[in-house]
Amino acid sequence: MCMWCERMVCVWQEGWASVGEKGKYFLVKEKAVPEILLKVVEAKKLLESEKVMTIQEATDVVGISRSSFYKYKDDILPFYDNTKGKTVTFVLQMDDEQGLLSDLLRIVAVYKANILTIYQSIPVNSIATLTISVEVRSDTGSLSAMTEEMEAMQGVHYVKILARE
Repeated sequence: MCMWCERMVCVWQEGWASVGEKGKYFLVKEKAVPEILLKVVEAKKLLESEKVMTIQEATDVVGISRSSFYKYKDDILPFYDNTKGKTVTFVLQMDDEQGLLSDLLRIVAVYKANILTIYQSIPVNSIATLTISVEVRSDTGSLSAMTEEMEAMQGVHYVKILARE
């Protein structure tokens, strides 16, 4: 169990789970998720939006079998689901450049996430680690888009979601 959250196990903290191990959760980027799981998410979105009325219709639209849908439907959901009112902790590695932290915080402000804590390590070899916790409110924009925007900044080496509670 991660020391920051009750439900999610952080890969870097606990190590990789064995295949078949129950109760372990991982955050992975979309490009690492098998296509079948992405199609299950699409089918679930269609059902939620009421654009289709039955599971058969949803699976036909996205091109998967009903058995695949049932097999994986409880095992995958988009990260942003059920996130409102939660705390998300990010860890970033970045260059020690004047104004970079300010620019990162501006992105958080644009997405209307409420900053709870900020910790920046003392730079070593001109590289600093930043840990930032934000509260996701009802008017907060897409966390995925916010993460991508921070990651795309010049001087940012990586952005990882450390925990969600």
